[in-house]
Amino acid sequence: MKIAVSALGPDLNSMVDFRFGRAAYFIIMDTDTNEYNSIQNPNVYSASGAGIQSAQTVINEGVEAIITGQMGPNAHRVINAANIPVYSSPGGTVADNLERFKRDELEQMSVPSVAEKYGMGPGMGGGRGMGPGGGGRGRWWQK
Repeated sequence: MKIAVSALGPDLNSMVDFRFGRAAYFIIMDTDTNEYNSIQNPNVYSASGAGIQSAQTVINEGVEAIITGQMGPNAHRVINAANIPVYSSPGGTVADNLERFKRDELEQMSVPSVAEKYGMGPGMGGGRGMGPGGGGRGRWWQK
């Protein structure tokens, strides 16, 4: 069985990335052979559609289950249409979560866990442009 885990790094000792669509990596573990490969997520900095594109990325790898922290409605809809179960990670490393999966300790995510556009926080296009020099809020040189 092939399982995709959203991860912050490229190996089994990496922490699970709680974001699905904008996860840094996807670790694809084949539980039959205990071999894995890591895919750097090309959708991390997508202007839009990261969840859908990331869902298609793991579907194209032939995964039969996904472990992640959170998943938005668009990605969840695509994954659900492909009949791939999604399991919620409580945190920890990829290896820890794969062991929890084998022991049937992870909860299946039957509905999206976050709202649409959840991953679009500051630094991902959702900032307010109020950095140094921005905003015109007063004169710091006057007392």
